[in-house]
Amino acid sequence: MKRSQISWSGGLVIALVMIAAGYWGPWVAHKTAALVITGLDLAEYVKFLPEYRSHQLHIVREGFYLPALGLSLALSLLAWQREVRWPTAVRLIAWLASVSAALVMLPPAWSPVTLRLPEFRLQVIAISICLIVTAAAPLWRRAGFAWSAAILIALSIAATIVTIAQFRAIRPALDHVYGRPIDIGWGPTVMVAGWVLLDISLVSLLRDNRR
Repeated sequence: MKRSQISWSGGLVIALVMIAAGYWGPWVAHKTAALVITGLDLAEYVKFLPEYRSHQLHIVREGFYLPALGLSLALSLLAWQREVRWPTAVRLIAWLASVSAALVMLPPAWSPVTLRLPEFRLQVIAISICLIVTAAAPLWRRAGFAWSAAILIALSIAATIVTIAQFRAIRPALDHVYGRPIDIGWGPTVMVAGWVLLDISLVSLLRDNRR
């Protein structure tokens, strides 16, 4: 086992922790806790912005769930890859955490009735994909690490571009709600840094395994 492989496998753990911390961390910072908005909150928060309700904001609010989708798939797929040199305990924790990451996309106060509403259709589809992949992850490893890496790199790019672009798009509306320019928290920076580290670690593991 190469030392670099162990290092980059550890880099994947750090990257996933950074992504989760950044996504659940403050995107809109405020000294009053009730006025702090996390990355996860944005998908629901935008529904109450007057500019969104009047269709002046041309965004897909479910795009703010892309980090949760990417995180869930990363946890489930990487947990079973031989090339990722994780201890068994870390693999099991990651695999179980993939379910939690998927379920955060559930709407608040959900019920079987609300899940059938068109408003939540994309969320239900995303959750279903994540849970199916989690269940099939032990079999997916037979497809090869390169396929998992390619999928996760594509998702990381989408999660970064879409969420940051949409956050910038709604910022004027947030400024209006707060009555002043908002203070951007550390969440977006840490999350993006996590996605970058994830991609670097994946590419490095691919390179090392081909030598």
